[in-house]
Amino acid sequence: MTYSVRLPQDIKKRPEHLAPQTGRSKKLYVMQAIEQQPGHLENVYLAEKRLEDIRAGRSKTYTLDEVERGLGSAS
Repeated sequence: MTYSVRLPQDIKKRPEHLAPQTGRSKKLYVMQAIEQQPGHLENVYLAEKRLEDIRAGRSKTYTLDEVERGLGSAS
């Protein structure tokens, strides 16, 4: 899949500056930056969505005791 993205100059300059110093490609640094972020971003956005659902009453929360009872592991 191909994407076209316009980057702000300060972000664009970073791989352009690093590539010739290390002998690696700009593409390598851009790919690594993209690969390292999705997990973090997914966690943040999913947590925000979950909180929104809880506040709007679309999702139920459970106490630790309720979860333990449901799993049959209450002490």
